[in-house]
Amino acid sequence: MKRYTITVNGVAYDVTVDEANGAAPAAPAAAPVAAPAAPAAAPAPAPAAEPAEAPAPAAPAATGTPGSVEISAPMPGTLIDVKVSVGQQVESGQVVCVLEAMKMENDIVAPQAGTVASVNLSKGDSVEAGTVILTLN
Repeated sequence: MKRYTITVNGVAYDVTVDEANGAAPAAPAAAPVAAPAAPAAAPAPAPAAEPAEAPAPAAPAATGTPGSVEISAPMPGTLIDVKVSVGQQVESGQVVCVLEAMKMENDIVAPQAGTVASVNLSKGDSVEAGTVILTLN
């Protein structure tokens, strides 16, 4: 059993959550608690934000020992482009391949500078999350 204090529209509620054991337990009504004091003055509205930039490229999962870095798929999808080949030098942050997932293209970048040691997949291959796409030395 866990206890939480949840604030909704300025009203704080103490909530107790029981783990389900297969049967639907009867849920007692949440008891309101004293809300924290409201601020003296309402804050001024924030200025209009500029249009958001494109999201940052998906970060690869980097594993291995120094000198041997595996770049893995962060999500399931289809490899739509491989931008490097074996023996090629890459810089940290350089796009090494593009993974399409849920109709969105996600750049997979090198986590560090190095030389491409192996490319394990090719354009058009389906990948699962965690599949090693390539390795760097």
